[in-house]
Amino acid sequence: MVIEMGNGRENNEIEIDLVEVLHILLERIWLILGMGLFLALVCFIFSKFVLTPTYESTTKIYILNKTGETSVTYSDVQMGTQLTKDYAELINSRYVLEEVIQKLGLETEYRNLRKQVRVATPADTRIVSITVEDIEPARAMQTANCICEVASSHIQNVMDIEAVNVVEPANTPTVKASPSVTKWTLLGGIAGVLIICISIFMQYAMDDTIKSSEDVEKYLGLSTLALIPIVSDGDKAKVKGRPKKVKRK
Repeated sequence: MVIEMGNGRENNEIEIDLVEVLHILLERIWLILGMGLFLALVCFIFSKFVLTPTYESTTKIYILNKTGETSVTYSDVQMGTQLTKDYAELINSRYVLEEVIQKLGLETEYRNLRKQVRVATPADTRIVSITVEDIEPARAMQTANCICEVASSHIQNVMDIEAVNVVEPANTPTVKASPSVTKWTLLGGIAGVLIICISIFMQYAMDDTIKSSEDVEKYLGLSTLALIPIVSDGDKAKVKGRPKKVKRK
């Protein structure tokens, strides 16, 4: 298969033979694999020993609207689902997070804490999950539970909610959430292979030297009349070292 690309050759085109490119890549397969393994090792060491690990702790709450009936209808669930975005905004509000900072004595600001908090609302439910990310597992749990406590009271006051029940309190995480060493290692290996392959391809595409008589006919449209061999320095020395013939009189 041949692809034509713009270049400075005659007809302003360059032909790239994919079979030839594949052959060149196979010839340098060990270089490609070596580069991939090298970058994979670099990313493994970087993610394992350099990057600071973070932990996530999650708590879940169930929000019940004020109704005169004891049973919960489907319309109540739909209404609660529509309001979950409002609940998420209230949980991430300055009032709630600054109250949490004050209660726990955290050395941070509102905007920084908000980046650590993630609020999710599963579809067709009135359950809201609050996830806190922190470099210390115990502090992640304490912050999540404190946000749950403060936000529950705030939601009840603002939205006139009957009750906010804790479905699942936050616990101390034992497994780090990020970085993923496996993901970093795989991405590093893939990046290394792609970088060296692109480099080899660009070197091939930019090389416009004539290497054989077939290239002369292919790119210049000329016939080859003769081939002049390249004489090395060793061959020159052999020619010079030959004894001269003496003509007899």
